Amino acid sequence: MTERCFSLYSGPMNDDFEALEHKIEQVIALVAQLRAENEVLRNQMATAEAERLHLRQTLTAARERLEGLVDKIPEDA
Repeated sequence: MTERCFSLYSGPMNDDFEALEHKIEQVIALVAQLRAENEVLRNQMATAEAERLHLRQTLTAARERLEGLVDKIPEDA
């Protein structure tokens, strides 16, 4: 390839590389953003799971108390 041909391609090729570099930077930024969002969602899920477990335990305790009260009711009443 002669220097003349190289100079014909260097401008457009350089533009292509700059465009590719910009797209790669956008992908890197998007990946970072998605990782941060994923971390937030994981934390929200863990919080929701802990709350669900607590509510389930509360419901079980309430059911047991209610069953205990029902057992104390005389059958002829």
